[in-house]
Amino acid sequence: MLGRRGNEWGINLILRAVLGVLVIHFINVFFTKNGYPVLVGINLYTIPVVACLGLPGVGLLYGLSIFW
Repeated sequence: MLGRRGNEWGINLILRAVLGVLVIHFINVFFTKNGYPVLVGINLYTIPVVACLGLPGVGLLYGLSIFW
């Protein structure tokens, strides 16, 4: 087993992934309603980025979406 610290780390990672996906979804809805052509997809590449980096990961994905 992973032990207590491993379980906390795993739960933290999953919660950050779920909350990050929700943040991406709501930002996409906001940008779509206001006519901005910047969208970040929710897929197998963006979820681990947001899970590992948290809110700065969301900013990174939108920055890449704008400038790439």
